[in-house]
Amino acid sequence: MAIRNAFYAQSGGVTAVINASACGVIQTARKYPDQIGKVYAGRNGIIGALKEELIDTSLEDDDDIQALIHTPGGAFGSCRHKLKNFSENRREYERLIEVFRAHDIGYFFYNGGGDSQDTAFKVSQLAEKMGYPITCIGVPKTVDNDLPFTDCCPGFGSVAKYIATSTLEASLDIRSMCDTSTKVFILEVMGRHAGWIAASGGLAGAGEGEPPHIILFPEVPFERDRFLERVEFCVKEYGYCVVVASEGAQYEDGRFLADAGAKDAFGHTQLGGVAPALANMVKQALGHKYHWAVADYLQRSARHIASATDVEQAYAVGKVAVEMALAGKQALMPTIVREQSRPYRWHIGEAPLSEVANQEKKMPIHYITDDGYGITQDCRDYLEPLIYGESFPPFDNGLPRVAKLKNQLVEKKLKADFQM
Repeated sequence: MAIRNAFYAQSGGVTAVINASACGVIQTARKYPDQIGKVYAGRNGIIGALKEELIDTSLEDDDDIQALIHTPGGAFGSCRHKLKNFSENRREYERLIEVFRAHDIGYFFYNGGGDSQDTAFKVSQLAEKMGYPITCIGVPKTVDNDLPFTDCCPGFGSVAKYIATSTLEASLDIRSMCDTSTKVFILEVMGRHAGWIAASGGLAGAGEGEPPHIILFPEVPFERDRFLERVEFCVKEYGYCVVVASEGAQYEDGRFLADAGAKDAFGHTQLGGVAPALANMVKQALGHKYHWAVADYLQRSARHIASATDVEQAYAVGKVAVEMALAGKQALMPTIVREQSRPYRWHIGEAPLSEVANQEKKMPIHYITDDGYGITQDCRDYLEPLIYGESFPPFDNGLPRVAKLKNQLVEKKLKADFQM
């Protein structure tokens, strides 16, 4: 078998553990020098391939690659760029093939969510259409936990741990001051169409009256009056009310509470501001003192409190992606298969990219309590193993130590620059 190079790229919103997947890909590839030459990383995702900006990871020493395991963010840069269908944008596909051919790239590993798996699938189709042999394997990643066929998505467990912990700690703060100060606290979390992250806030408490008192899911239509009645009940009954709200909370007609009136690069509605919107409702209708917070990037970059389970799974899908490619498999994504919840056992399976692409896995209705404001025991049983274990990074002078890569670009072989 001829030795060919590999291309790895990160896509979409990054996570606390996406670099652990990168580490899995690179370290595993290095074990097969008779089949994989160099691993090139795309500078800023698939854009790196289009612009022929390829990072030579072979210039990074083993210790620096190992340090990726405890480094959040995207070590090679990420992007939001969705390839259109071949018929709509032949130019980009032809450019990819041109770059891959110039650098003898025979393996493509794309690390991302649903849109990224769609890109990986399209590139696999591209190989057939244009007669260029390249093996394409998707590497799952998304904090939203909404990829189908996999029990969970690398990146989610650490966000869930962060949100559950933050909800617990903030609730203690509010409870200690509620007699004379803040009565209502609202934490806004990520989750456009699926309420997995919001649900994880429910792990903070289980008993009667324990926060969060209200969870707002995208799957449950928001009713203003019923929401305000619940807030008032909690304030009177418990002295305070803690709300965890998904950014994707929406009215029955599908309008987002936090619609910012713009679209992102993937065509998704730009969201932001559900917490202040809810706080204004509370202030105007009930007059209670409130505070709100938006977890935003903090939730997806909190490597210091990452789930050990999540770190292990993120590395595993990167490792197995390479093993799949070397086994001759094509257009697949490694999946996490749950064997049992207590004790938690799992193994790596696989799913075809053609079925994963552009699909969203929402919360099962039986994971949400009948009143629509909490999680059931079934949901708790699902979530708890995903936040198990601590995987603290090493610290230097009180701060987490992170990888510092050279990220040196290879010399371009094509004359013309590509205009995006």
